[in-house]
Amino acid sequence: MNAPDHSPVRLTQFAHGGGCGCKIAPAVLQDFLAGVPASIAPPDLLVGTEHSDDAAVYRLNERQAIVATTDFFTPIVDDPHDFGAIAATNALSDIYAMGATPLFALALVGMPVDKLPGGAIRAVLAGGNAVCRRAGIPIAGGHTIDSAEPIYGLAAIGVVDPAQIKRNGGAQPGDLLILGKPLGIGLYSAAIKRDRLPEDGYRDMIACTTQLNTPGIALGALPGVHALTDVTGFGLLGHLLEICRASSIEARVSFAKLPKLAHAASFARDGCVTGASGRNWASYGAGVTLDAALGRPERDLLTDPQTSGGLLVACAAQARDAVLEVFAREGFDDAAVIGDFVAGAPRVIVG
Repeated sequence: MNAPDHSPVRLTQFAHGGGCGCKIAPAVLQDFLAGVPASIAPPDLLVGTEHSDDAAVYRLNERQAIVATTDFFTPIVDDPHDFGAIAATNALSDIYAMGATPLFALALVGMPVDKLPGGAIRAVLAGGNAVCRRAGIPIAGGHTIDSAEPIYGLAAIGVVDPAQIKRNGGAQPGDLLILGKPLGIGLYSAAIKRDRLPEDGYRDMIACTTQLNTPGIALGALPGVHALTDVTGFGLLGHLLEICRASSIEARVSFAKLPKLAHAASFARDGCVTGASGRNWASYGAGVTLDAALGRPERDLLTDPQTSGGLLVACAAQARDAVLEVFAREGFDDAAVIGDFVAGAPRVIVG
């Protein structure tokens, strides 16, 4: 049985890509940004564009800093409510990935109003509202446009103690690497496009992509957590490389220890992948060494764009149990230690 479609139209038919797979490839983005003059950096701007971090952070006083981020994309699924819920969960993830607590959000909405029925558009908005209610925050406003493709997301605002900010830099030799959610969301989205995703796979996909990364708040308070980010459109390798470069360190990953969605490996073997996997590898593959036993399917999983993916944690070895307990307490049953960090040039070695 294929993934259910409860809408009179398939949202994905209006989009050239879906979810975080729509992100501009890392190398292309870097080229674009290279020609942009540096913006002002006042002393209270604690986190800006230096290391591709998840959100900006501006200090208000010694105990409070504002965390701001935005994220939006085109449909990754056909069900409007599910699309809205996934997009909202993904946007709020950047707040949690900084160790912060969300305060409120603004909706970013672009819809082909002459092609989509009003009920479908209302369902997208309702899906986003439902997630924000679960997060305990209001959607306090937003902006809408009439666009050729359906687009939905949030601008999210949070708050954090400046002493508890978690950046994607700070990993140390001897740290362990922990991943909070299983990989394979991009592969599942490709299967939806090809009518190949079974109903149980769709249920697992929605459960994964709408699970708020709330452990980030508690992880921000753990001194043994040295770096934190989330895995989204650049895939596991891309976001891990960001940690390595921001920390000037080498990461080692055990492919066998990676948590994966049930059908992910078989889809990868069958070549049921998104175009973003290849673009990701072309952008950063030079910084990765794969064991000779790992082939194209494994590479496609490692570069698979994750929409609303899991938190990626670098923590001291003695903090391992505390970090895993945080994940377990909040229902992240797939969280696992997948590797470690050693002194060396910024790169990733996968064995």
